[in-house]
Amino acid sequence: MYCSSSSPFSFLFCFAEGICNMTMDSNSMTMPMSDPNPWAAMNNMGMPPIGMTGQPLIPDFDPNLGMMAGITPINPMMPGLGMVPAPVSQDVPVVKEIIHCKSCTLFPPNPNLPPPATRERPPGCKTVFVGGLPENATEQLIMEVFGQCGDITAIRKSKKNFCHIRFAEESTVDKALFLSGYRIRLGSSTDKKDTGRLHVDFAQARDDLYEWECRQRMLAREERHRRKMEEDRLRPPSPPPIVHYSEHECSQLGDKIKDDGKFPEAVRVLLTWLERGEVNRRNANNFYSMIQSSNSHIRRLIGEKSQHEKEMEEAKDKFKTALAGIVAQCESLTFLLLLTTVPRTFSVLRLCPYINSDFSFL
Repeated sequence: MYCSSSSPFSFLFCFAEGICNMTMDSNSMTMPMSDPNPWAAMNNMGMPPIGMTGQPLIPDFDPNLGMMAGITPINPMMPGLGMVPAPVSQDVPVVKEIIHCKSCTLFPPNPNLPPPATRERPPGCKTVFVGGLPENATEQLIMEVFGQCGDITAIRKSKKNFCHIRFAEESTVDKALFLSGYRIRLGSSTDKKDTGRLHVDFAQARDDLYEWECRQRMLAREERHRRKMEEDRLRPPSPPPIVHYSEHECSQLGDKIKDDGKFPEAVRVLLTWLERGEVNRRNANNFYSMIQSSNSHIRRLIGEKSQHEKEMEEAKDKFKTALAGIVAQCESLTFLLLLTTVPRTFSVLRLCPYINSDFSFL
């Protein structure tokens, strides 16, 4: 760049233009955004992508989360296939890409075709059916492909190009279904025995059903235990247990029967002893005396009740008589006040010197 003019303004203009050209050249030297692997590696290490000018290239980078919007984190230390993506919402279209494994390659199905059909998911399903395997597929190959979904506990392979895979967790079954419809090819061979189209579906296994039933029974036991604990917490406290019959308890019970405050409790203890059948020839006299004391106490209470009722009736009669007298006096006073309102009577009362009263209220 060369500036022909010697004025200071033209020099500043040429200097600014050179800076812009350097910025454009530095942006052209940055890594292309179409290749996400370098960006994902920097993302995993918590490094924000910075251009040659020192400015961040991704404005929505969050250093606290260590993730960039729109780029899936990939572990650079993991060889071959990364983790199979978790199931996403049905509203978001799933984009399947080519998956490179150590000994095979998986090609995605045509996105325009409908998704592969699956059966109804059995309860507690941990086993999947995998069909369409290549004839030369081995258990090591199956472990390599589906081991990325999760821990595998058992593989039952058949000679007819299908197998059953049992996982350790139920959530990994959804990840395995993601591979349904993929075309698999062993190495770079084009032989028909080294190719196939995977079909992954739910499988009904007795072990899965048994574990699910055991888990349901355990949950039911926990629920019953929780309800019982809640009922015990809300249940009112039980009354204290009633002691068995003895000479000492019998003497104390006789004193309680004679006490008005302790009589209901004493009668309850006596009835409990009778229901238990603790009466025999030796203590029959004691029980008879306690029953007689209870009967005498009840008779006394009945007599007191009758006396109180009689006193109540007498009090009612006195109240009625007194109330009738008060009503009669009020009526006489009302008649007298009516007489004082007559003009002649009012004037006579005002002139009477012996009456020192104020009739202003009339």
